[in-house]
Amino acid sequence: MNKELVKLLDKSKGQRSINRQKVTMLKKEPRKKIDEFFHEQHEEVFQEIDCLECANCCKTTSPIFKDSDIRRISSLFKQKEADFIAAYLRIDEDGDYVLQESPCPFLLDDNKCFIYKERPQACREYPHTNRKNMRQILNLTLKNSEICPAVAKIFLNLKRL
Repeated sequence: MNKELVKLLDKSKGQRSINRQKVTMLKKEPRKKIDEFFHEQHEEVFQEIDCLECANCCKTTSPIFKDSDIRRISSLFKQKEADFIAAYLRIDEDGDYVLQESPCPFLLDDNKCFIYKERPQACREYPHTNRKNMRQILNLTLKNSEICPAVAKIFLNLKRL
């Protein structure tokens, strides 16, 4: 990961309590205003930040694998779903299928995804900053601000709301 992206994450981690306060403040704002801010920032920030320079999400966390993801990916590997689950997944404390370990076994050395076209829905949507009703996932977004440099930058820009 390049130095600028590392700096963004370090700054976000250093401002953890400030960012928690920002989330508390945001929860008092109208849903539409929150969505507009995050969607605008999402477009702006991802013009500057290339996920392939980072892939920290793939290196440090696991997406949730829904049944449809498991069917699709096991089919790609020409495996039975049970065999795919046994080889790659475990059930977490919330009862969801997640990867057995990090980094993601499908992450290649160049930060590209081996199963990109068939990747889980959670990966397709990450970091979720362009979703409707952002208010519902503000706590998740706060966690993501310490994983994803793009989300970290969005939190730095929150003073503009």
